[in-house]
Amino acid sequence: MPSKIDSVMPAPRLEQQRKAGDVEPSPGGRITYLAPLPLPTPLPPYGPHIGELNGVHMDFGLGLPQVFSWQVILGGPFSVAFMITFLIPPAIGCMGLMFGYDFAYVWEFVIDLFFATYGYGLVTGFSMLAIGLAVWHHNHKKRLHIIPTRFNRQRREVCFMPEGATEPVFVPWESLSAWIIEAQGATQYGIQRQYGMGIGFQHGETLTSVEFPCFGLPLAISHWEAIRGYMEYEVNDLKSIQDLEDLQLPDDPPHEGLHTFHNARARMHQEIRDGERNRLSGFFWYLYHVMTLWTIPNYLTEWEVRRLQKLGPQAMPEVMQKWSEPLPKEQWAKPSEELVRMSEQVRQLHKRQPRRPITEIFAEVRRLNPTDKRRA
Repeated sequence: MPSKIDSVMPAPRLEQQRKAGDVEPSPGGRITYLAPLPLPTPLPPYGPHIGELNGVHMDFGLGLPQVFSWQVILGGPFSVAFMITFLIPPAIGCMGLMFGYDFAYVWEFVIDLFFATYGYGLVTGFSMLAIGLAVWHHNHKKRLHIIPTRFNRQRREVCFMPEGATEPVFVPWESLSAWIIEAQGATQYGIQRQYGMGIGFQHGETLTSVEFPCFGLPLAISHWEAIRGYMEYEVNDLKSIQDLEDLQLPDDPPHEGLHTFHNARARMHQEIRDGERNRLSGFFWYLYHVMTLWTIPNYLTEWEVRRLQKLGPQAMPEVMQKWSEPLPKEQWAKPSEELVRMSEQVRQLHKRQPRRPITEIFAEVRRLNPTDKRRA
């Protein structure tokens, strides 16, 4: 879930005239601006923080529930309780046999240890389950009241709902700022590097933005490319930017669920038949899903998605709901000639010089278009 990035990371200064390709150095790192204007980058789009996506608008900031989270909440406590109760006593018994103890004595010791530890296993498992469900309930309630940033590609506008505001703020798409943050600092564990991606705009003296950490610089740019690609009609579905393992068939819903489990199992069996993986890996695939309670996490993910789709829009202001309604095609906003021209120049330069940093390409395109002005 996007949030404020750690305070040690540099903050963008949008009150200055920034454009795509600008690099702002700072004592702890640098900020690279990717917009305005929203010029294309060569990296593939990736949008884990994108929720609803259709032909009119896209929600950015929350993403969709994942099966893995339910596997951790349910499978983690079950696995720990199972290991404490059924694996630790036999393991200690095997060690006793290795050290030469009599089998009858070891067997009696294992039985006594089982009855001594199964209570601890149950208490530990239920405690972990209670903590996991409490954390999920807190985050789920929070998601129901958060209004994500919405991108409307028919209007070519972005809708922000600033924290504490009663009315949303609408920003022209081509004036939106986007930046990549790189920072590093010395800690007791060595040099720590941090990366983040942010979008926002300067509204008077107030900076309204959405920021979140990333695991690397290319990944941060891919997050932005998913947004830009959607607004420029290059990304049209969630599968292309979220389903990296290709577990969703054309007729499947865009979120994870029971269908992804069946698709993954069918693919695993097909790979075994084709000789691409061995049966041992198939055994561990089954073991993992048995220890995470088989398809229960998938059913719970589908239930959570339906609940969010039903209750989430109720928190959205009425003006934002009307703004999100589709327009007749003749009323769709068009990209500026400047953006179309410069985007094509960026693509041609990258095609000729694929190893050249994208910031240098942006800077050269701006030099080729000296009349380029930042939009208000």
